[in-house]
Amino acid sequence: MKFFSLTLLLAFVFIFSCKKEKKSASPTTDVYVAGYEVTGGKSVAKVWKNGQATVLGNPQNYSYAYSVFVSGGDVFVAGNESVGNADVAKVWKNGQELFSTNGQQNAYFYSVYVVGNDVYAAGSELIGGFDVAKIWKNGQATTLGGSQNDSEAYSVFVSGGDVYVAGVEYVNGNGIAKVWKNGQPTANLTNGQQDAIALSIVVSGPDVYVAGYENNGIKEVAKLWKNGVATPLTNGQQDAQAYSVFVAGNDVYVAGNESNGTETDAKIWKNGQPTATLSTGVHSAYALSVYVSGNDVYASGFENNGSVGVAKVWKNGQVIFATFGQFDAVAHSVFVVN
Repeated sequence: MKFFSLTLLLAFVFIFSCKKEKKSASPTTDVYVAGYEVTGGKSVAKVWKNGQATVLGNPQNYSYAYSVFVSGGDVFVAGNESVGNADVAKVWKNGQELFSTNGQQNAYFYSVYVVGNDVYAAGSELIGGFDVAKIWKNGQATTLGGSQNDSEAYSVFVSGGDVYVAGVEYVNGNGIAKVWKNGQPTANLTNGQQDAIALSIVVSGPDVYVAGYENNGIKEVAKLWKNGVATPLTNGQQDAQAYSVFVAGNDVYVAGNESNGTETDAKIWKNGQPTATLSTGVHSAYALSVYVSGNDVYASGFENNGSVGVAKVWKNGQVIFATFGQFDAVAHSVFVVN
């Protein structure tokens, strides 16, 4: 089993659920969340706007939503849907399918980014027995990874006409965290001696920020790379992962989690320092996405209630959205519009 599927959270194991509880939302702020919930025994991709859900895809199929992006009043979501015997990667626009892969082989979209009329999706497609990292622009694919190693593209960001992608390539059994620019590999963030993965990328001016994690031989260490130079966010004494990075002015925020020895704590780091523990401390929790709007810091993820995962959105450390906890649930991506 690949490194990604072992650790990219139980978010891809905890499938979404049940009724929604809207706790609070500013009347001038719209909070969008992409995720999935179990309905009728199947995971169903959904996007929530201020707690109100829109179903994506056919609810009779298994489906997942991993990324949401809002542009010009339109809501774009990336994910996948099981159709027949294949997983089909899809982008939905305002609840309707915009484009997808052909369904002849398994494919996945993990990230979506929109610039003007162009819609980019990052993911992978099975080719010749290998998962191959790709970037799609308006449904047309560009291959990023090689054909003899498994690779995945997890995050896409467009800046100044350049398209940046973060992901991983597996060589000799270990994941190498990577960055591609305009379809070409530009940086191996790790040397392949230990497992590593790059999960989120943001470009601010001349600087390229990547969040992910790397094994130190014993534990996974949450890391932030700036222009290829790594800053460990944790000390390596406990397993930790960084899943999302967001740049607001001169401040760099990272969402992730760190084990406390018995459970896992959802965390936010600001400029390399932990600033918030989002979980209750009673059960494990995971922060998968971070978004900063003005002075407010939003995060999405899930927290275990002892039996299932409860999807949650936090604003400045306080829960503003949560499912009721009857079934497993995940809030995988958050996007805020004022």
